[in-house]
Amino acid sequence: MKITHIGGPTALLSLGGLTFLTDPAFDEPQEYALPTGRVMKKLIGPAVPAADLRPVDVVLLSHDEHKDNLDDTGRTLLPSVPVVLSTPGAATRIPGVRGLENWESVELTRPDGGAITVTGVPALHGPEGAEAVLGVVTGFVLTADDLPTVYVSGDNASVDLVKQVADRFTVDVAVLFAGAARTPLMNGAPLTLTSEAATEAAHLLTPATIVPVHTEGWSHFSEGPDHLSATFKTAGLSDRLHILTHGVATTVD
Repeated sequence: MKITHIGGPTALLSLGGLTFLTDPAFDEPQEYALPTGRVMKKLIGPAVPAADLRPVDVVLLSHDEHKDNLDDTGRTLLPSVPVVLSTPGAATRIPGVRGLENWESVELTRPDGGAITVTGVPALHGPEGAEAVLGVVTGFVLTADDLPTVYVSGDNASVDLVKQVADRFTVDVAVLFAGAARTPLMNGAPLTLTSEAATEAAHLLTPATIVPVHTEGWSHFSEGPDHLSATFKTAGLSDRLHILTHGVATTVD
């Protein structure tokens, strides 16, 4: 399995002959004016432009309602991808998207004739009740008999929901959306995993390799890669943390 971290929540996963793309965000740095009157500020552009991507087989879209998870360029990419998986709500808003309920699965055919099963798993984009303000989010688990089991958390801040995933799957690689995103809309409560919560998730997901994404590149993220690395070191988990270099395809197992 190889992963290329493009930036923010966007990563290219090569698994079983299929190419998966998480949360397509390919715009250059800019400010986005929101209906609430707030401004979201993107600080870093993609390490790989959308035009330079090799063909993508599947998009794993945790949610479609925030620019840092699906931006303007990412949205134009979706029609060219054969399979786009997301929330049931996203399926009503974007033509061609298949929505997965929690624990619902879809089987994808591999080039070798085998299959990869993608299961939608619960995620919570903030504290209890966040759905009413920030919308519904999903994570994903990718499984096959002869491949690593991969958990993609999506914008999830709940360790309890990570436990539900860990109780059902033995995860080999966990792509965790961390960075402790915060907004005044939720009184500064973390909207994604804090570094401390990510170590708790790592304990629950033992012995999985932890690959963090979405820890930087936007002004609303409060705990970057250095903070995450230091927290994992304090917790004695540095050997399980794999921080990727942007734009470099990296074998992870």
